[in-house]
Amino acid sequence: MLVRSSSWQGRRVLVTGHTGFKGGWLSLWLHQLGAEVTGLALPAPTDPSFFEQTRLSELLHHIEGDVRDLAVVENAVREAQPEIVFHLAAQPLVRYSYDHPIETYATNVMGTAHVLDACRRVDSVQAVVCVTSDKCYENREWVWPYRESDPMGGHDPYSSSKGAAELVVAAYRRSYFKSGARIASVRAGNVIGGGDWATDRLVPDIIRALLAGKRPEIRFPASVRPWQHVLDALSGYMLVGQRLLEGRDECATGWNFGPADEDTKPVGWIAERMLAAWGAEGWDSPDGPQPHEAVLLRLDCSKARSELGWNPALRLDDALAKVVEWHAEVHKGGDACEVSLRQLSEYRARSTQKMGQVQWA
Repeated sequence: MLVRSSSWQGRRVLVTGHTGFKGGWLSLWLHQLGAEVTGLALPAPTDPSFFEQTRLSELLHHIEGDVRDLAVVENAVREAQPEIVFHLAAQPLVRYSYDHPIETYATNVMGTAHVLDACRRVDSVQAVVCVTSDKCYENREWVWPYRESDPMGGHDPYSSSKGAAELVVAAYRRSYFKSGARIASVRAGNVIGGGDWATDRLVPDIIRALLAGKRPEIRFPASVRPWQHVLDALSGYMLVGQRLLEGRDECATGWNFGPADEDTKPVGWIAERMLAAWGAEGWDSPDGPQPHEAVLLRLDCSKARSELGWNPALRLDDALAKVVEWHAEVHKGGDACEVSLRQLSEYRARSTQKMGQVQWA
């Protein structure tokens, strides 16, 4: 069972953070499937941005607002009258969180509380999917992958804010959503894809350097991460959303969505593959001390595979090729929305082929 058009055709969906990278791809996919999408977010966080490049504001109802403002969130939820809410609005960067911890906690923790509090007051809401991070776990830097039952934690402000957001989700689920709307949290690995322009993030930093004809700077080439294409992560989020809308109480819990075990790779491996695909070579390492980032992080996704029937459709080499393809085509003048919609269609076809009996139409 994977994402079905019939589950989303005509659905009223609210996406927070739709001007961001993952939120933009999710909103475009939902639009392609026939959903009535409303987005609540601050202006696009980068220039260029996936949101602006794909002209996403023309395809959905765009509300500009900050999830740190409870009144703004309440008004958006009342206006949209959504059947399901995907909460992606966040401060998503580890290094930024060191310089802006209060903003990070206010957005990631209180923003999550504001969305859930607004949803519990609007009767149309049947389901909420809160997107956190693989970094929500108390990372012990061990070789074993983290399961959904492992304790929350986090070394830096970003990681701990995501752990705290998970605690907020669990508290609201137990306190206010024992009946009515169903709430799930979803945790993905390091997500990559075309149109990600965030600063201090590996793949966008490499893309910017390549487009400028420069050698990229790689901070921690030995650090290991669970890399996956954005559409693989979003397919998991949407599959959980489908189950919640079907009334599946057992799905109102936390879920890991990560790559195949063999696609958990070091940073240096990613850099080498991207440079080779672009026809470039070599990187530099920055001088001086760097803020702490986890060295080893793996996710156990056996629960999603066994209980949801979910599996990643793209291997890491294919995912990296899609990233390079997207940026190369758009850089040469290709229409970003058309390129993205084509990659979505290709992904759906790839998933159908991989899963056999799955029906997308």
